[in-house]
Amino acid sequence: MRHRQALECRGQTQALVMSTIAFTACFAVWTIFSIIGVAIKDELGLSEAQFGLLVGTPILTGSLIRIVLGVWADQYGGRPVNALVMLSAAAATFLLSYAETYQQMLIAALGVGIAGGSFSVGVAYVSRWYATERQGTALGIFGAGNVGAAVTKFLAPFVLIAYGWQTVAEVWAAGLAIMAVIFWFTTSDDPVTRERRARGEKPRSAWLELEPLKRLQVWRFALYYFFVFGGFVALALWLPRYLIGVYGVDITTAGMIGAAYSVPASVFRAYGGALSDKYGARRVMYWTFLVSVIATFILSYPPTDYVVRGIDGPIAFHMEIGIVAFTVIVFILGFFMSLGKAAVYKHIPVYYPDNVGAVGGLVGMIGGLGGFVLPIAFGVLNDLTGIWTSCFMLLFLLVGVALIWMHLAIRRMEHRAAERELGQLPELPEMQEIHGPGQVGALGPTGSAGRVPHDVPDGVPAQSLSQ
Repeated sequence: MRHRQALECRGQTQALVMSTIAFTACFAVWTIFSIIGVAIKDELGLSEAQFGLLVGTPILTGSLIRIVLGVWADQYGGRPVNALVMLSAAAATFLLSYAETYQQMLIAALGVGIAGGSFSVGVAYVSRWYATERQGTALGIFGAGNVGAAVTKFLAPFVLIAYGWQTVAEVWAAGLAIMAVIFWFTTSDDPVTRERRARGEKPRSAWLELEPLKRLQVWRFALYYFFVFGGFVALALWLPRYLIGVYGVDITTAGMIGAAYSVPASVFRAYGGALSDKYGARRVMYWTFLVSVIATFILSYPPTDYVVRGIDGPIAFHMEIGIVAFTVIVFILGFFMSLGKAAVYKHIPVYYPDNVGAVGGLVGMIGGLGGFVLPIAFGVLNDLTGIWTSCFMLLFLLVGVALIWMHLAIRRMEHRAAERELGQLPELPEMQEIHGPGQVGALGPTGSAGRVPHDVPDGVPAQSLSQ
């Protein structure tokens, strides 16, 4: 018995560590255009909108396929699906080096984006190894693989300057292919998949996997993730171009400063998972949104000149954020975004333990679409307004809407609970699926009766969580 537990623990650790490393490699490939896209823009003479479309195209593919890959991970296990994703993305990235026209690069970029689909696969795979009370931390550690964006920003500029952007694509492709082989031979199938095979069960219907997507709660989580993850990806892709245009730095310096944003927005995701386990995901989301509102407001303020009529004549003022202050504020924004990313995914295995891949895939898809839409919107806003900080104005509006919706939903639940209205209402469908009629509070795969997630306000029944 003790030997079996030791093997399970070892398999659990290997699954988490190798999934995190694999996701890091995938994310490095997924955001490769943040560096080589700058060289391609100059080479082809692209407009800001064309550049935004190019860097966002891989994000589109990686987002749209997340639901499909998440369902496959639920059905067949995350291990084989993840290996297939990495090999496919590696092949597409290698072929990118042979593209010569803008249209060819857009087509190749669609294939590169397959790497982004690894997230929903990894979430489904890792969550099956851990009990509910530890899933926030485990998924936070896995999600720290977002640091792959920083890896690209640190290393790709040096390879690009020395050998050209084509070599960057080839080296990154080779690294991802090698990672796929290592992942396959160092991990094992998750416990749920093994049990299904032992019982001879067939994979569940894809329609059953997609059933929870009808619920408003899932789409609210998706909006949160649109900002914390979509905004992160968009800025990870856009910042090098922004820094070069605003502060006139070279590509290497822009990559380093961009990494100052990407690193905290990735590494601290594990810390966000631990905080969500300890204090509740909703509290972490409040802090994320409040700080992000302040940070994006400051960053959205364009360089401005004021003239005040003083006693002795006009007095001129100039307001502008210097590069040092910009780097510090962006670091803070990235840190709280990382906490928010972990907090969003803390909810999913708790409320939908049998549909983690599908629900996580949808939330990840909407977040990833933010990473596709926002860079294009940034480029369009630049072309229309001529104001560099317009990208942060858009992010300020987005996080403001997310904060207001979350707060109104919570207040509505608290108000209904105070009036004792929920006591007369039938239990909501998702609660029945999770723990059966008459057992409110028994959440998660561990089925510990009476346990209510940390993010439920005091006095609010668990049924109200879908609002």
